[in-house]
Formats: sequence, C-alpha cells, structure tokens
Amino acid sequence: MLKKLGWSVFLVFLCSQNVVAQLPDFTEMVKVNGVAVVNISTTQKAPVEVAGAPKEQQPMPEGLPPEMEELFKRFFNNPDGGNGGGEGGSGDTQSLGSGFIISKDGYILTNHHVVKDADEIIVKFSDRRELIAKLIGSDTRTDVAVLKVEATDLPVVTIGDPAKLQVGEWVLAIGSPFGFEQSVTAGIVSAKGRSLPGGNYVPFIQTDVAINPGNSGGPLFNMDGKVVGINSQIYSRTGGFMGLSFSIPMDIVMNVVEQIKSSGKAAHGWLGVQIQDVTRELAESFNMKKPQGALVSKVIPGSPAEKADLQIGDIITEFNGQPIEKSGDLPPMVGMTPINDKATLKILRQGNEKTLNFSIGLLPEQIDKVADTKAEKARPTNRLGISVTDLTAEEREVLQVIKGGVLVQSVEKGIAKNAGIQPGDVILRIGNNVIVGVAEFEKTLKTLPVGKSVAVLIQRRGSPAFLALKIDK
Repeated sequence: MLKKLGWSVFLVFLCSQNVVAQLPDFTEMVKVNGVAVVNISTTQKAPVEVAGAPKEQQPMPEGLPPEMEELFKRFFNNPDGGNGGGEGGSGDTQSLGSGFIISKDGYILTNHHVVKDADEIIVKFSDRRELIAKLIGSDTRTDVAVLKVEATDLPVVTIGDPAKLQVGEWVLAIGSPFGFEQSVTAGIVSAKGRSLPGGNYVPFIQTDVAINPGNSGGPLFNMDGKVVGINSQIYSRTGGFMGLSFSIPMDIVMNVVEQIKSSGKAAHGWLGVQIQDVTRELAESFNMKKPQGALVSKVIPGSPAEKADLQIGDIITEFNGQPIEKSGDLPPMVGMTPINDKATLKILRQGNEKTLNFSIGLLPEQIDKVADTKAEKARPTNRLGISVTDLTAEEREVLQVIKGGVLVQSVEKGIAKNAGIQPGDVILRIGNNVIVGVAEFEKTLKTLPVGKSVAVLIQRRGSPAFLALKIDK
C-alpha cells in the first residue's frame, strides 16, 4: 500500500513539474522590453467654475472591493488626477495612460483617446525621466496617436506581425493600470478579427490579458518579444477587467503611423456601403451553400460603390482576391487600401457571380458625424415640439416597419410628450392621414384642429398603439 502510494505521489510530482515546465517565463522579455514602455499623463485646462457649483464626479463602478474604491476616487475623481495635491490648486484635470517607444529619436505610440484634447502631454520613462511630448498626429477611427519627444538613443520595441499570431497563443502586456507604472499582465489570444461598435476599421485582437484603465496605449507582446498590438479597449460592466480586452493590430497601426509622420493625418479608403452579416436563413434564401460574405443593405449616393454599380442585395464575397467570410472583414481591407487605387469586388447577385471594378475613394470626414448632424438638422420646429426623420432601410428592418412612417428623434415638453410619444417611436398615422414621410407629416400637422383629440398610431419596439393627441392652442 505504501509502495503504491509512493508511486502515486511520484507521478503527481512529475506531472506538476511537467506543467510548470510548459508555462511560459516572461522575465527576460520584461527586462528587455520594459524599458521601452512609458507612462503618459495629460493635462487639460479646467473650465471656469461657477462659485458654489458642485464638481462632477465619475460614478463608482459596481462590485469594487473597499481597497479599490479609494484608488478609483484618487485617479478619477480628484481634480489633480491622483497626484495627491496638484500644483497650487490649478484645477487642471489629468488622465493617465501608457505608450511605447518605436524609434531611438523619440517617436512614441499611444491611443488617440489617451491624448485627446490634451493641453500638455508628459512622458515618464522607466529611468524616472519626464519629458514634454509633442502630438505629431492622431486618428480617431483607429484610436492611434503618434507623439515625439526631444531625445536620442532611446530603447525601442521591435514590431511584430499580427497576421502570424494564433488564437491560444500566449501574449504579454506592460502598462500603467490605475497609474501603477511598469505593471505586467499575461494571458492568451482569445480571438482575432473582432469587429466592435464604433471600430469598423479595426479588426481587433481579443485577449484575456488583464487590461485596466491606464493600460490604454500600452504594447501587447507575442512570445518572441515583439509588439503585435496596442491595448485599446476593455469590455466591462464595472469599469475594471472582466476577461475581454481588445488590441489594435500593428499592421493597422503602422499604416496609420506612416501616414501621420508624412502628412500629419491618416486617410482611409472608402467604398460607400452599409453592410450586414449573412445569416443561415439569408444564405438559404440566396441559395448559398453556407453563410459568408457581406450583404449590402444600402449604397450611398455618389460613392465609389454606386459608380461601380453595386446594388442593395448584392453579397460581397471577395475584395482584391481576399475572401470576405463575415461583414466585419471588409471595412479594414477597404480602409487600408490607398486612395484612388484600383480595386476589385467579387459579388453574388441573384445567384450569379459578378466582378466589379472601382477606384477606392477617400472616407469623408462627416461619415462619423451622420447621427449628430441628422439630429442637429432635426431640431423641433413644429407645433408638437418633436423632431422626426425619414427611416433608413436599416432602421425599418430593426423597427419592423415595412413602409411609410417617420422616426421620432427627440421630444420636448409639451403636447407630444403629454400624449406619450417617445424618442424611437415611429408615427404611422395621424387621424385619417397615413404618414409616408417627413413632408406628409409636416403637412398634416398644419391641418390639426385646436381643442380636439386626434388619434395617432405609433409603433414602438414592433408593437402598434394608438395615442390621443390634443392641441390646446
């Protein structure tokens, strides 16, 4: 019995030793590369405060342990940015992030959102030196910023190839979470090519590396000690790490860096379509063997797509010979293609394959501001105190409105609000008048009687309902 027990203990020992032997050792990688990772702090002049007005506070994330609550207050709700007092009570705000050196003469990379609207950018090196950095340029769509400090012979990182990165591979992050400089965390690649809301031009690397506020802009290393991404976003319901971190691949980053260094800004290629994934049901309806490609739901007038004769209902299966497995594959490919370059699309139209040729356009600056511009133009100007717009094809699909109707954008206090009309409602009918668009809506409003209730048919989250509307004067 003792003999068997001894063998069991010995086998467990061997197994445990084998597991330990297989775990990666990051110590040398940190020693070599840690010196090229920097802490970035920015200051922004605070607006003039009204005497006695309460200061705006960041809401405390749920689920923080007591010891972390103090840290949160220190780094997010102190006017001095967590420095324990600031200089003379200037009231300047300060944010903290990370970055890394890519050239010996002082070029440094970080995130756009780390240095956005900064009046001063301070870079702190591993040897405790602090230098003022100049913002060479930044790009909102990829969240990349290029800084420059006046220095020579700086330690630099080596840029790696994210295309060779494999799901399941170990990766390492170095940064300044919550202001704690030179903090190291490790994990594995969870997925590649992730498309996130507001990040259509970036096929993110998803990892389970612990990334927290302050890590933004720091490097993501592969096991060869090469930077394969910039840590940019986390998924969290508490404000802290929850196992989902997202990094910008370095091929995307370096493309932007070269443009910024040469012209001060980045330009992105443009096709001019709105697209969606092909589901299993859609694939069946299009007689496809499997769901793949990007389904065109809208073609923007005057765009390269319209000039190429791309049509609603087309399924893009290839771009310049590269297969499109899902809709999120297409925007980064188009965005990284030089402006005015000739490009080729392979599409599926009503069961037939076609090839379309076009020239890459320049992504208009206003594309990111469509929603804001639309809302600004639709400020309430009518007697109901509401703003409405015509529905796009995508909105009709989401709101389950086949035809007609107007989408309520905003509701001010007054007649419509009292009747129960809310932003997001679709107004289908007022009295006996079917509302087919904004023009019909405005025309109908002018005929509404005073002092008499009128039935308004709306649709809210797919369900129709009548509301009583009464204009008193």
